[in-house]
Amino acid sequence: MSAILSPLDTPQQASAPEFSFGAADFERVRTLIYQRAGISLHAGKQAMVYSRLSRRLRELGHDSFGSYLQWLERATGSAGEQEWQEFVNCLTTNLTAFFREEHHFPVLAAELARLGSKSLRIWCNAASTGEEPYSLAMTVIEALGAKADVKILCSDIDTKVLASARRGVYAADARGLSPERLRRHFLRGSGTNSGSIRVKAELQRIVEFRVHNLMDERWALGDAFDIVFCRNVMIYFDAPTQRRVLERMHRVMQPHGLLFAGHSENFSASRDLFRLRGKTVYERV
Repeated sequence: MSAILSPLDTPQQASAPEFSFGAADFERVRTLIYQRAGISLHAGKQAMVYSRLSRRLRELGHDSFGSYLQWLERATGSAGEQEWQEFVNCLTTNLTAFFREEHHFPVLAAELARLGSKSLRIWCNAASTGEEPYSLAMTVIEALGAKADVKILCSDIDTKVLASARRGVYAADARGLSPERLRRHFLRGSGTNSGSIRVKAELQRIVEFRVHNLMDERWALGDAFDIVFCRNVMIYFDAPTQRRVLERMHRVMQPHGLLFAGHSENFSASRDLFRLRGKTVYERV
């Protein structure tokens, strides 16, 4: 899961709103997204919520938010689950880039070199459209070679961005990629695909994409992780939710495993679980 409600979103400019959306409707949305995804929306997000969800009302034929939210809460079966997923997708924005917060990647490379040739598991739990998972994969190959015994679980709550990540296709001028990495790790498109690049099979071999909600009570993720990237996710949770997620994360990590956080995230209140190792890098106690 990644950043929520980008500041680039702007309220609609029409003189009169297309749909009825009052304070009670907004509070209802806040409650539902908190219950479903742990996201804590502050009061200033009302216009953004309107702009995000209004297209669902339009597509489904509702004339007000009250009508849509009442239908959503009562929806059952596969159709209900599908719309809950659409609701969550609408309220998440994925701001990402290759090698974003680049100071983490030399630390990751050094840790990979220290751990050596043992079988390793890495979890990227805000995979978004794939730039971060593939940045991890590139670092693995550069540090340990293409035949390294490393698996990267890449999860997100948003199904649409995961579908894009699985494809592994990006603009040729994607931010964060050096010319050397472009040559080594990507195939250039030609013809109708000119201007695009695709990740090579050696990167896709070590990544696995999966939908995962950090609010789920049970995390069925397999063997413990040596390294976890959870960057720019926790800032959208309130303090009690952060603590619950950190406790669960602690349980699925190897002792002394590294947790990489976002630039504005601080876990100093959970020193019993993680101790600071470097700039927004924590070690599992």
